[in-house]
Amino acid sequence: MTPAARSVCYFGYYLYVVGLSLITVPNLFLRSMQLPETNEVWIRIVGVLVVCLGFYYHRSSVYNNVSFLKLTIPARIFAALCFFSFVLLKFAPPTLAGFGAVDLLAAVWTFIAFRK
Repeated sequence: MTPAARSVCYFGYYLYVVGLSLITVPNLFLRSMQLPETNEVWIRIVGVLVVCLGFYYHRSSVYNNVSFLKLTIPARIFAALCFFSFVLLKFAPPTLAGFGAVDLLAAVWTFIAFRK
């Protein structure tokens, strides 16, 4: 596996963990993010979508789908910028910036791996 593929693979594992947490223990996850708890199904639906994204990241890295791997870089930067903006605009608590930081650092890791 190439270094770039490895970085995307690990990000896929991260998405699996986040998504499965949203599906199985959503309120624990929400509390840790300082967000209001919910008993509505929407949070579990978001978890399913995150697991699906994790699957795309993981499997594309295994197959070394270079086009997909490169497309993850701007997508993760966009997600990070959105999360940072939500915090700055006071739409979300500062803990969301941590998830943005993970996205941004992972995108930088993949970018650097491609440059080598």
